[in-house]
Amino acid sequence: MIDSERLLRRFLQYVRIDTTANPAATTYPSSPGQLDLGRLVVEQLREIGAADIAHSQYGIVMATIPANGRPQAPVVAFNAHFDTSPETTGKNVRPQVIRNFDGRDITLPGDPTKVIAAATCPELPAARGQTIITTDGTTLLGGDDKAGMAIMLEIASVLLESKPFEHGPIRLLFTCDEEIGLGVKHVDLQQLAAHVCYTFDGGGIDMVDHETFSADLAVVTCEGVNIHPSIGKGKMINAIRGLADFLTRLPRELSPEQTDGRDGFLHPYHIEGGVAKANTQILLRDFDTAKLAVYADLLRQSAKATEAAFPGLRVNVTIQKQYRNMAEWLQKEPRAVDFAVQAHQRLGRTAKLSIIRGGTDGSQLTERGLPTPNLSSGQHNIHSPLEWASLDEMRAACEVGIEIVRLWGADLPA
Repeated sequence: MIDSERLLRRFLQYVRIDTTANPAATTYPSSPGQLDLGRLVVEQLREIGAADIAHSQYGIVMATIPANGRPQAPVVAFNAHFDTSPETTGKNVRPQVIRNFDGRDITLPGDPTKVIAAATCPELPAARGQTIITTDGTTLLGGDDKAGMAIMLEIASVLLESKPFEHGPIRLLFTCDEEIGLGVKHVDLQQLAAHVCYTFDGGGIDMVDHETFSADLAVVTCEGVNIHPSIGKGKMINAIRGLADFLTRLPRELSPEQTDGRDGFLHPYHIEGGVAKANTQILLRDFDTAKLAVYADLLRQSAKATEAAFPGLRVNVTIQKQYRNMAEWLQKEPRAVDFAVQAHQRLGRTAKLSIIRGGTDGSQLTERGLPTPNLSSGQHNIHSPLEWASLDEMRAACEVGIEIVRLWGADLPA
């Protein structure tokens, strides 16, 4: 059945390929490594006997595990993404495998100032006795979402090799640029032809994420006037100072540092520019979609106040839609979440229904009509050089995926 060492080997292969998403790129996918990783996955899918393998010009990979005795059962899809976060480099990842982990704090070998500590990562002691994979402290690991990719390949391998039970058709979907909000931009849902989908893109173990943030991106640009500072009096309008003024007007209580649970936030995460022109990108996030408009109005009011404080400065605010809370659309197909919960029960485990203070490819897939809750895949401390993953939890995710296939295969056609 599930081969943990094969699962680990594939994961280590994947994380060594740099697939960092590039939000400034004009190509899709935004980084060439995503195409490289896609080619490797296509090769592995061929080796295990998957059918209908396709690698599109946009880097999207799809494949099929043919039905085994239940061709009329609803088609189930699984999804993971190739790219990793641009917040920390994914180049030259040097993973270290720690077997029979002792549960203690881990000083990372590439940068001894980086320590994975129980004080800031309470899941760490719970991994005692497990096999865990960390970075060397100089890069992220890429468990988000290469753990999900390895899990999907292992599920496919088990179903194709041993044919443990009758099931319907299974579709595999690997996307690009999820980390910059473009994961499903070039996904053809008619080609995917699935009734339900599950992303393996969650943290820890036994979580079923059934609700996500709604999200918009704001770009705030300050345009000033540059002139030599020796003659700047009455003439220079410093866009950097204007942007700094604008940012101080944002309520600190609406920051990620001071919110949790169902609280939303405004998060400036990138800034660049000079005296003549400076801009920042701000994430708008909330579980209540209507509040995004409130946050956008707050930004526009702050822009007007900054313009008044700096005569001649122009402050422009543009808002781009990103994704929406999946909860509303999941209600239209309750089996999507119900079967994920039942899969855990069949394994003697208890699923924890949870919310994501972020989004997944499933957010947009669900909004487009394909119900797609998110499942745990053993990730921890994502987007960070302190990232680590649990092989034991990845194996547990494989077990959940296999049970989900069993449940949908036993159900009547939709």
